[in-house]
Amino acid sequence: MEVDRESMNRCGGNTSDLEEEKCSDNDFGSSVLGTQEYWENVYQRELETFKDIGDVGEIWFGEESMNRVLRWMDKAKIPENAAILDIGTGNGAFLVELAKSGYKNLTGIDYSAASVELARSVLLAEDLTDVTIKEMDFLNCQGELKGFDVCIDKGTFDAIILNPNNTEEGKRLYVKALRAALKDQGFFAITSCNCTQEQLADRFKEGFELVQQLPTPSFQFGGKTGNSVTALIFKRVV
Repeated sequence: MEVDRESMNRCGGNTSDLEEEKCSDNDFGSSVLGTQEYWENVYQRELETFKDIGDVGEIWFGEESMNRVLRWMDKAKIPENAAILDIGTGNGAFLVELAKSGYKNLTGIDYSAASVELARSVLLAEDLTDVTIKEMDFLNCQGELKGFDVCIDKGTFDAIILNPNNTEEGKRLYVKALRAALKDQGFFAITSCNCTQEQLADRFKEGFELVQQLPTPSFQFGGKTGNSVTALIFKRVV
């Protein structure tokens, strides 16, 4: 359930260095990009394409978004046996890169049945048979996810805030599920095209500590500097 950056950027480029111009958590309108039906259709098409020509589909936010988190994991000395959860795994491309980087305890979840089938197919094609893939809605996982050292999100939270139904409840359930899934002192890496650092820090202030902001591409417009995406690392605290 990852999200196309160009389709979902609603914040005018995330000019997060200007406090007075940051958009609030309520500035996002609803969108089909926040619906399960949309993503089921997307991944059904990508699944059919993969079966036809072996193309895994789009890597949301690009390969650099994966490399950015992998570099942080290396610097943070995340052990190879760390339990890692990919929230909204999509086509499983990030799981492939994590496995190729030596990580051995990997789980990916997505609420799209087509996504799950696609991710399993992609991993099998790479001869990666020890990765766990589950069809599961993160907001309604009923405590099934727990004990993870690292949780990773590239766009799933973005989709949740665009859901036309029960947006506030969705955001609340996301934070609750994340707290339940992570071990104490576990890390949460999030990449967002819609939210500024300030918005994300405020959303995850209950039970999480902001550790660092990862460098992302910046731009200048009208003498102001901003970032097209925001990438943050949080730590779960009591």
